[in-house]
Amino acid sequence: MTRKVARGRGPAKRCARKRSRPWRSASVCGTCEPIAITTQPFSDIAAPIGARSPGRRSAGVGSQAWPRGAQPETNHHHRKTDQMRSSPPAPASAPVNGTDTVPLAEQAPAAARVLPLPKAMRVLHWLTVLCLAMAATLILLRAELDGRALRQWLLEGHRHFGLLVLVLFALRIGLRLRLRRLPPGPPASLPMRLAAGATHLAMYGLMLALPLLGWSLSSAYGKQVSFFGAPLPALVAPDGDLGDTLGTWHLNAAWALLALVLLHIGAALWHHLVLRDGLLRRVLPGKHA
Repeated sequence: MTRKVARGRGPAKRCARKRSRPWRSASVCGTCEPIAITTQPFSDIAAPIGARSPGRRSAGVGSQAWPRGAQPETNHHHRKTDQMRSSPPAPASAPVNGTDTVPLAEQAPAAARVLPLPKAMRVLHWLTVLCLAMAATLILLRAELDGRALRQWLLEGHRHFGLLVLVLFALRIGLRLRLRRLPPGPPASLPMRLAAGATHLAMYGLMLALPLLGWSLSSAYGKQVSFFGAPLPALVAPDGDLGDTLGTWHLNAAWALLALVLLHIGAALWHHLVLRDGLLRRVLPGKHA
């Protein structure tokens, strides 16, 4: 945009006018010729002369620097942007307490660092849960239903699922010995680790004892135990009194295992919903685990 200035005005007035409006510069200067005044970008005149960035077109004749202390805010913004462009990249660590540095990988949430158990361990875990649930469901239904044939069928199903728990227990122990070391879980306090270890040890012991007690119970009452059609040997000699004792132990062990399973489920939900440390991801099926 151009603006013509009328002739006849003296150089002093034009110079005073240019000094009062430093954001405009004259491309032609003279005493008797019209002066074409062009408007320059504000960013070209924001920085003082000699401090502009390389490659920027310099102002024409008559352009002036801003007085000291009167630079606009844009000048500071350009200097700050140049400093950010020339500054080195931030290190891959963050200071802690002003002295130590912690790698960014260790600053991630604990849930993001928890690795799932091997797929075989997770499959065996959920198969054991299924067999325990089916064995408990069938024996509870047997106590509520009538009919000799139906009750016998439910009892056979209970025995088969109980023996499957015993087989899965042996597979889990063998796989655990083969793997030796498992992916570590989230960090926890010593009392919490001791409580979790004691609970798991008790659950494993009951998962081994329950099928053996049931097998011995059937042998004590003189019942033939078979596993998918294959007859199994008797563990004890027929004895009615021993059968009654083993029946009591079997029932008490079942209630104890149920209490530990409920405690185990409650602890897993507490870790997942309250602590949010990713512990439940270790046993969840699927790729998202």
